[in-house]
Amino acid sequence: MHVSDILADLLAEQASLDEIVAGLDPEQWELATASPRWSVTDQIAHLSYFDRAAAIAIEDPDRFRTERDRLLAAAGGGNEAVDELTLSDVRAQSVGDRLTTWRSGRAALEQAAAGLADDARVPWYGPPMGAKSFLTARLMECWAHGQDIVDAVHAERLPTDRLRHIAQLGCITRGWTYINRGEVVPEDDVRVDLLGPSGAMWSWGSEDATNRVSGTALDFCLVTTQRRHVADTDLAAVGRHATDWLSKAQAFAGPPTNGPAGGPPD
Repeated sequence: MHVSDILADLLAEQASLDEIVAGLDPEQWELATASPRWSVTDQIAHLSYFDRAAAIAIEDPDRFRTERDRLLAAAGGGNEAVDELTLSDVRAQSVGDRLTTWRSGRAALEQAAAGLADDARVPWYGPPMGAKSFLTARLMECWAHGQDIVDAVHAERLPTDRLRHIAQLGCITRGWTYINRGEVVPEDDVRVDLLGPSGAMWSWGSEDATNRVSGTALDFCLVTTQRRHVADTDLAAVGRHATDWLSKAQAFAGPPTNGPAGGPPD
C-alpha cells in the first residue's frame, strides 16, 4: 500500500464525518461527548488543530517544531491550558465558521500529503513517523473522535473497510500500550483474526500463537481506540496476554488512559 492509498482513505473518512457534522443544529454542536470536558465543537476543534499541525509538519518542519514546543509548554499547565491553545479559536466561532476551519485544515493536509514519498519521515509530538503511519494515525484520529460525535448526537455511521488501517494500528501499538505504562512488553505473540465490514478476514500475528483475539474489526477498533470497553463488545480473547492487552489497549499517543468503564454494574 502506498501513501496515496492511505491519503485517499483518510479523505473519505473525513468526508464521511463531514456528512454527519454538516447537518447538526447549533444545540447539537454543544452536546457533551464521552471525552471528558469536550463537546461536539471541541471534537471538531481538536481535529482542526491537529490536521493543520500535520500539514505544517510535512511542509515546514522547523515551524512545526516551534508550534510543538508551544503545545508541550502548555501541557505543563494542565488540560485547561492545552484546551485553550488547541480549542479556543474554534469554540469562539459560529457553527458555519467551525466547519470552514475544519475543512480548511483538511484541505491543507491533503495538499501537503499529496507530495509525500512512501519512505518519507515526518516530525510529530514523539519520534518522527513514517509517512504511511503518519497518515494512518490521522485517519484513526478522525474515526475515533468521529465516534465520540456519532455517539453524542445518536447518528448512524456504517463501518467500512477503512477500519483495516485502524485495526493494523491497534495491533502494531500493542507494545506501545505496555511501554507507555512503564510495564514490560510480554514476549508471547497474540494472533488477531478480525471480520471486516465487507466480509473479508484480516489477520495479524503467528498462526501458532496460543494467545488469540477474534471478532469484528469494528469491535476491535472501538476497543483499541478506547471508545468501548471490551466487555461491551463481542470480542473473544484466549490467553492471559490477549485478555490483559484488551483491558488496556491504547492505539493513540499521549499519557496512558483506561478508556470507558464497561460490563455489568458492581
